[in-house]
Amino acid sequence: MKKALLLVNQHSRRGKKLLSQATAKLESLGFELIVKSTDSASEISDTIRNHQNQVELVIIGGGDGTLNCAIEGLMDTKLPLGILPMGTANDLARTLGIPTDLSAASQVIASGKIRLIDIGWVNQQHFFNVASLGLSVEITQRLTKNVKQRWGILAYALAALQTIFKSRPFRAEIKINNQSFNVKTIQIAIGNGRYYGGGMAVAEDATIDDKRLDLYSLEIHHWWEILALLPAMRQGNYTTWPKVRALHAQEFEINTSKRRSINTDGEITTYTPAKFRVIPQALAVIAPSSLTTN
Repeated sequence: MKKALLLVNQHSRRGKKLLSQATAKLESLGFELIVKSTDSASEISDTIRNHQNQVELVIIGGGDGTLNCAIEGLMDTKLPLGILPMGTANDLARTLGIPTDLSAASQVIASGKIRLIDIGWVNQQHFFNVASLGLSVEITQRLTKNVKQRWGILAYALAALQTIFKSRPFRAEIKINNQSFNVKTIQIAIGNGRYYGGGMAVAEDATIDDKRLDLYSLEIHHWWEILALLPAMRQGNYTTWPKVRALHAQEFEINTSKRRSINTDGEITTYTPAKFRVIPQALAVIAPSSLTTN
């Protein structure tokens, strides 16, 4: 019988409703659980550290924000991570091929297939999916808990449409491999995994174990241009678009004349100037199959 720490964010979209269901399912699959409810995001990593000698893995029920709050504790303890997707977007689960159905996700955890994944890093902050500045930060600020609870995954589209009309380009310097690019852009995103923002793809060939970061910069001048770009943003296939700069590297540096907020996995956590890097094979997760994209 495997001993596991089960952490469920009761403020996630489905967390409170599904806590007892998740507990019952995992116990039926042979897990001995220590169950903790995470009312405060700041407690999550401390809870993991406090139980590291009592369990063999950590199971987290919640969305991408909850998972992001657990990174520091997971990195410190090196405990494997099992995921029960209970959030709005569940982009990390999507990247890893973990089903959103609670019973199926529990079966994945019971299978015990360990995969080593990369972690992104910016200014001392770790992230699973993406770090970004510009348009996405403004969208995040509109995505209140009430909006996400009411509209679910549609909340991302509604917030994006409200924000796009008011978006204004900003100037930034992107440094990569001793090269420097001065850009005028409405958004810069640096992805570690494949999906972010409710199913948008950072790059069409991105995986979370490819030992690289994928950057794109939306260098458009008018808000309506982004509407034509939306299908490509869903797929991550920007290479044919002249107004999208796509770069790949293990490290980036971004400077802006005015300090700008940076969003990591849906939470505003740091600011420019910023240094980004990938940490290869940094974390063990339980996922259903190879992480390489088709």
